[in-house]
Amino acid sequence: MEFLEYEKAIAKHYDTLSVMSSPLMSWDFYLQGLSKMKMSVADATQLKKLVYSNNWKSNWDFQEHLQDDTVIVVTDPSLKIVFASKNIVKMNGYNPKEVIGNSPKMFQGQKTNEKISKEISDAVKNQKPFDKVIINYCKDGSLYKCHIKGYPIFDNKGKLINFIAFEKIAA
Repeated sequence: MEFLEYEKAIAKHYDTLSVMSSPLMSWDFYLQGLSKMKMSVADATQLKKLVYSNNWKSNWDFQEHLQDDTVIVVTDPSLKIVFASKNIVKMNGYNPKEVIGNSPKMFQGQKTNEKISKEISDAVKNQKPFDKVIINYCKDGSLYKCHIKGYPIFDNKGKLINFIAFEKIAA
């Protein structure tokens, strides 16, 4: 009974206010955010499995990177892609399944700067981190500037296990 009186009092109070209800479209924004969060949680879970199964020496907060629209790509030591976060589709139109097994060079083309590409290649060969901006190609052939932070990943014994790249659209 006491809740009924409370509800009536609240309803009466809100009737005196000039409150506009949110249009149903506002749920679209909520659902987009929810969908993005579910994708990033799934990707972070998959990455954590990769970390544990390969005994990575280092660890990152994948969830934080994925929430800020960073694409994460992991390769094996021979530079074949073994993981790509689902948000790669938003960056370049490729689905993760389409890039698994390929080299990251699949994103490069005629207008990719050869000097920067070589600097990245040298860093990878020397198992050193790199931080570069490079012109890449989308699935549809359009160009985008990609800011890549790449790191070699070693296991607890110091053996090279993977490479990881954190990629964002560059301004």
